[in-house]
Amino acid sequence: MYIIYLSLQISILYIFYVIGTWIQEALHLSIPGSIIGMLLLFLLLSMKIVKKEWVELGSSLLVRHLPLLFLPIIVGIINYFDLFAGKGLLLIVITIFSTILVMTSSGLVSQWTGRRVEKNRE
Repeated sequence: MYIIYLSLQISILYIFYVIGTWIQEALHLSIPGSIIGMLLLFLLLSMKIVKKEWVELGSSLLVRHLPLLFLPIIVGIINYFDLFAGKGLLLIVITIFSTILVMTSSGLVSQWTGRRVEKNRE
């Protein structure tokens, strides 16, 4: 039964990916379809149209195995290392900037969520 629930939940996540990709291609957007699908899923979860229980098991499995999903990217970087040669300083600046941006936005969202939860408890 566990495998059936897991398969269904991963299928639901995949459907959101496909819908996001379809929207990206239909509207010729520069945002990746996977991001559009993730935002759509977030919106439907926030509006409680999609229940968290419908995707919780599948998403937690994918997050647990996330490092394995990055292996093809690492192999690609190793294969095409000559494209990155000579751009070390620029890549370091971009990495530092994006890390600061992600940390700041994550912190702000966490604080906002915490305040919202505190307000709902009162």
